[in-house]
Amino acid sequence: MRTLLDSCETTASPSYRLLGLHDTTMGAETFHDDADRTKWLLPGPGLVYLQAPSQVITVAIRLESWTTEPPLPPGTWAGREEVEVDLPEGELCLQTVDGGEMAELPLVLPSAGTYRMRWQWVFNPDRGPFTSPLEGRDGVLDQLGAGAADLDGRDQFCLVQVWRTAGA
Repeated sequence: MRTLLDSCETTASPSYRLLGLHDTTMGAETFHDDADRTKWLLPGPGLVYLQAPSQVITVAIRLESWTTEPPLPPGTWAGREEVEVDLPEGELCLQTVDGGEMAELPLVLPSAGTYRMRWQWVFNPDRGPFTSPLEGRDGVLDQLGAGAADLDGRDQFCLVQVWRTAGA
């Protein structure tokens, strides 16, 4: 049975069009050199970065820790991607590239191990237009979606759901 274990909300400002979730033991590492820049999520050892449009100044983020894969949230989202990441400490922090500072997040994960992360996002129609940050993809992005109520005046809202993978 899947159960929501914990959740937290925070705000961040991407820098160099990146916003990262890191395991607290990883320091200022970066995503893999061969990461597919045509995808929104760029994984690396103990971390994952979200590519953000250059027009995004503030992002509202809701993180959720689940026992198993959670249901997909209802509604239409501007985007959704999943990635698997090893979290050797099992504790997350938020990092933007320019400052290098990491803000610890109070999200409780069951333990260290391998996790799946599902990121979903929506853009604020009153603050756009927003253009794609993805390599080889130009154009204006969809700005309406299911998480619009959670924008609270910010440029982007992200829902990040995290759960342990099988065999962990």
